Amino acid sequence: MTIKLDAIRECFEGVIPATIATASPDGMPNIALLSQVQFVDSEHVALSYQFFNKTRQNVMVNPRVALVLVHPVTVTQYRLALEYLRTETAGPLFEAMKAKLAGIASHTGMGGVFRLLGSDVYRVLDIQKIPGESLPAQPPQRNLLAGLRTTTERLAACGDLDRLLAETLSCLERHFGIRHAMVLMLDQPGGRLYTVASHGYEASGAGSEIPLGQGVIGVAARERTPIRIGHMTSEYAYSRAVRESAQDSDWASALETEIPLPGLAAPRSQLAVPISAGQRLLGVLYVESPLDLRFTYDDEDALVALAGQLGMAMHLLQNAPADAPDESQDGCEPPLQQDGTPLAIRHYRENDSIFLDDDYLIKGVAGSIFWTLLRDFLEKERTEFTNRELRLDARIRLPDVSDNLEARLILLSKRLADRKAPVHIEKTGRGRFRLCVERPIRLLDE
Repeated sequence: MTIKLDAIRECFEGVIPATIATASPDGMPNIALLSQVQFVDSEHVALSYQFFNKTRQNVMVNPRVALVLVHPVTVTQYRLALEYLRTETAGPLFEAMKAKLAGIASHTGMGGVFRLLGSDVYRVLDIQKIPGESLPAQPPQRNLLAGLRTTTERLAACGDLDRLLAETLSCLERHFGIRHAMVLMLDQPGGRLYTVASHGYEASGAGSEIPLGQGVIGVAARERTPIRIGHMTSEYAYSRAVRESAQDSDWASALETEIPLPGLAAPRSQLAVPISAGQRLLGVLYVESPLDLRFTYDDEDALVALAGQLGMAMHLLQNAPADAPDESQDGCEPPLQQDGTPLAIRHYRENDSIFLDDDYLIKGVAGSIFWTLLRDFLEKERTEFTNRELRLDARIRLPDVSDNLEARLILLSKRLADRKAPVHIEKTGRGRFRLCVERPIRLLDE
């Protein structure tokens, strides 16, 4: 092929429907519009299979088809010769196309009609440019490769996970023009992801959760593949939970413990990319925009590369040795006698949920960590801790030795800050921190 498939990926965004031509065994041609064409790799594309129509019947008996694509900006037309190979009805490719098709269907008012039955994978045999006039191409708004290089250099200089996450989100805005983003980490035993960092929202949403397989983020994590949608779709939208109080019931069921997910009320474009270290899934990098078709194949490529760098940096930081304590920081040793009304901190053993008086704070592993710190503070008058000792502490019941303890501590610290609690965590060195308690506390174990 003189024209490379990856050079015309913009034609696959679905702005202008593709045209497919098939033929029956006796040579009768059939031409139809196609909802979606997906770039798979340099030699393969996938076409959406939605109906058992004449096109489908022809393909099943005659696997050779012709496809015409139109560039959405230059209106240049390309004719592709394809050969049908197989149909996938599950897995990463199918889920990516299903999500993208949901956005197209919503955008065109065909949500009740456009349902993906399968992803038909074709080998590309030839690509030809169809003669005709075309419009000039628009220059790119930014150099994604240069932005990726700069971001990678900045991430390599980060010495702890908190700074790494903050630098990632900052670079997304500065070098990629992405204002709304968040990083979620995987809680493998719970089958969910929890928000540990966000940018561009009024509330941080630290601790908000997404089950695996739900929405763009959950599907990207479950299938370990990027999921990109270019139009608003209710099928992949997230509900924003609102806390409601209840009376005349026990504490565990009376208080809502779902933290609202940060995010745009009506995102027009979404892109979720898995964060991995080797074969181990760590979390998801999620970006969104109020604009249609904001994220292209090139944006997806850049963020996949960035997520790979982020995953390896997380892995290296997790296994880095602890630093000596930072003597330059002012200590927050508790006074011999603390003033103020005692703060009732309630712990529920069933799910390690923590409440500050009547206010929900956190649950799960982060809740177990916090409860352990508080007990040592009261029983042993301890304020200085290390990540290493927490990993080995049987009271915390970490799910796995590879579990990202640093992410749990960041989550706990942000939740305490969000709630303006009189207890906070102060970093004193790599792998070291201090528990600062500003009011008397009273622990209640339920």
